[in-house]
This record gives sequence, C-alpha cells and structure tokens, in this order.
Amino acid sequence: MPVKILLVDDNDNNLLSMEVALEQEGYCFSTAASGREALRILLHEDDFSLILLDVKMPIMDGYETAELIYQRDKFKHIPIIFITAHDYEEAAMFKGYQAGAVDFIRKPFNPEILRSKVAVFAQLYQANQLLRKQEERLQAVNADLVQLNRELEQRVLQRTLELENLNHELQALNLSKDKFLSVMSHDLRNPLTALLASSGKLSEDPESLSVNQVKQLSQIIHRTSNKLLNQLNEVIEWAKKQSQKTSFNPKKMRLADGIEESLELLKANAQQKNIKLQNNIPSNIEVMADSLMLRSIVQNLVTNAIKYTPQGGSVSITAQTEQQMTCVFVEDSGIGMTNEVKEQLFSNTDQKSRSGTNNEQGSGLGLQLVNDFVTQHGGKINVESTVGMGTTIRFTIPAIDPKTRDPAPKN
Repeated sequence: MPVKILLVDDNDNNLLSMEVALEQEGYCFSTAASGREALRILLHEDDFSLILLDVKMPIMDGYETAELIYQRDKFKHIPIIFITAHDYEEAAMFKGYQAGAVDFIRKPFNPEILRSKVAVFAQLYQANQLLRKQEERLQAVNADLVQLNRELEQRVLQRTLELENLNHELQALNLSKDKFLSVMSHDLRNPLTALLASSGKLSEDPESLSVNQVKQLSQIIHRTSNKLLNQLNEVIEWAKKQSQKTSFNPKKMRLADGIEESLELLKANAQQKNIKLQNNIPSNIEVMADSLMLRSIVQNLVTNAIKYTPQGGSVSITAQTEQQMTCVFVEDSGIGMTNEVKEQLFSNTDQKSRSGTNNEQGSGLGLQLVNDFVTQHGGKINVESTVGMGTTIRFTIPAIDPKTRDPAPKN
C-alpha cells in the first residue's frame, strides 16, 4: 500500500517545495492551504501515513489544527511533523508536543533532512501495516483452529453418544426378547385357549347346538380371532422396531395432514361407540417426523382414548408449538385413571392391560411403542388424568420454524 502524506501550509510555494523534495520517494500527496481544509480532507480520505503541518497559519494555526485532528479517535494514529520558521524554543516545542506533534522541521527546510525524517515514519507505517495484516492472518488461523477444535469435540461427543446408544440398544434388544416371550406366553395363550374351546364345541357335536348357540360361538371365534390378529401385529411391529433402530427417517410434514391420515383407520371404531373424533390441529403447523412412527403414535393413543371412553363421548387432538418443539395433545372424556396406573403406563415392566368400557382388551405393548417412538424423535410424553373425568396425553416432536421452513434451533 503506498504511503499517503497530507501537506498543510498556507503558502503554495512551501507546498510545492515539499512535494518536489519528496516526489522521488513514490509517496502520494494531498495538499491543504489551511487547517480547516486539512480537516475536510481527513474526513473524506483514509489511510494517511503522515501529516506535515505548518505552525503559523491564519485563522487556525498548526497547534489548534493538531488538537482538532486528534480529537477524533480514527486520526490519533497519524503522526504529525510541525513545519516552523521559528527557532526551536523550548516553550514552542513543548506546546507542539502537547498538541500531538512527533517532530519539528525548521523552514527553510533541508531537503535531505525532510526526506530522512519522512522516510522514518513511512517505514514505521509500512511496518505497522505489515504487522496488522499478519495479526489479521493469525486471528483468522486461530479462528479456524478454534472451529476445528469445536468440530473435533463435537465428533468425539457424537461418537461417544453413538456408542452409548448402541449399548442401550443391546440392552433394549434383550428386554425385547423377554417381553416377546412374555406376551406370547400370557397375552396370546389365553385367547387361543378360548378360541380352541369355542371351535371345539362346534366341531364335536354341532347338531346338538341351537342356532343361537352356534351364532354365539361363531361370534366368540370371530371376535377372538380379530383380537389375536391385532395383538400379533402389535407384537411383530414392536419387536421389529426393537431390532431396527436405524429405520428412523424424519421428514418435514404438515402435522394436520399426518394426524388426519392416522385417524382415517380409527373412525369406524369411534362410530361403533358413537364417539366424536376431532382433529383440531392448526393447518400452519409443520413438524420434522418419521411419518410411520407418527402414525403409530397417534393410532395407539387415539385407540386407547376410544377404548376407555364410554358411548357418546369425545376424543380430540390439538397442538401448539413451544420454542423448538411442537406439543400434541390427545384428550378424551373417558373414565380416567389412577396415579398408580399412570406411573406404570409407559414402563417396560410386565403389566396387564385394563379392559375398555366395552370390555375391549389389549396387550399393553402399544404404549411402550408410543414411548419408544416419541423418545426416538427427541421428544417427551406425559399424562394428566382424573378418574371419571378423562385423560390428556401430551407428547412433543421437533417443530419446523414457519419463517425459515427449517427445523427450529435448539437452545
């Protein structure tokens, strides 16, 4: 970068003399015939390396001009050499240094002395510029190193979490095996026994049975078969989920549409009990969710809500976004549950599912699936319930920022 020098003198001849003396050094010059003009130039031009300032000027002398220049922080780094026709009296020199001068040159000046003094400050300016560039480069390198270190720490943390998750998955698979055997031995064996007993009566002596008895036994067989199929599908889905954690595939989706798709398969169940099923999700809410898991979550929760809601009741789904998560509420006007039931609702301990208001049965695995799927989304699930008043289950899934259309940033 070239060295820029501001020459300030009310005498044009003096300005020309200084330019002639210094022009061979390759400097760039700006000239001012007064202190005010010098201030205007400094306000409009940058990167001056040195100011050669005449002391005795009309209206505003060099001392006053120097004081005004140094009142602005952006000019305090520019050295000023006073050019004076007076002798180097101590009082005058003190006043000049007090105003901010770094040196004096007496007029008429010696060109060699002028070039020598200016060269010193030009070299200092160039050295400072070089140091500043090196400092900027060092800061950039340091910033890169800090960023790389953060990324490395993040990778180490991520890898540690992955290993911890793998360990948890191995433990979960072992629990899955135990649970699978427990379900097969308890939940499926009893319905099979009833099915075999009913079909046995039909096959042993069908002629001795009345039409009503045949109809009753066939209804038991049909109802039990459906129950077995539903429970078997539930067990298979749960066991498959336990062994295929990597199938998690979240995508942007409109929550109201996903909820409506889930409810389509449950409307017939609700109609059988004359239960009003409401999807009150605002149309502008979007989430980042695995569509299959979300459908399983909603169907399990709504199925349970229908199961424990008497004839003529209601089940509604609402949602609201809170910071980076969307909260979904499944609320019913059912029979509610005690605190003891709530505490065991999502646990992996062996528990017997309660009968519904129409004596509906279940395996108890559905809510374990719900808890696993919500957790895999990074969300939480909790229950509020009052016996005889109904139940509200709240779960959270990642939200989409409506302004950026990207997943909402975590705090």
